[in-house]
Amino acid sequence: MSLTVPPQLLQDAQRGDVDDAAFVDCVRTSLPYGWEVVSGLVDRLRDGDGEFADNQTPPPDEAARGQLLRMMASDAMRAALEDHFGVRLAFQNCHRVAVFRPGAGRAYREFISARAQILNQKPELVDC
Repeated sequence: MSLTVPPQLLQDAQRGDVDDAAFVDCVRTSLPYGWEVVSGLVDRLRDGDGEFADNQTPPPDEAARGQLLRMMASDAMRAALEDHFGVRLAFQNCHRVAVFRPGAGRAYREFISARAQILNQKPELVDC
């Protein structure tokens, strides 16, 4: 299961009303490692002057890796995080998450290109 959904949030969804902040909080509490990676990258991006910040450190264990993969594989979660933090997210391999400033068009396109994906391949990432 991707998220541990509080009963009230489930009831809200069944009625058709899902509060964005409640959904983001659900993601934060359900996937703490994924949240830590993304929020840490957002802080690095805001503290620096580059167009993006990325994570190249593998997760400490398979549970953490699973959290990150579930977060990045969900369009709803990614969109909610992008809106919440005011960034654009991108993902390569098993753990290379990047956050981009909204205007970082060229840097974003380069990061998500087939060329970048190929250049980011390493033998130790084959089974991640």
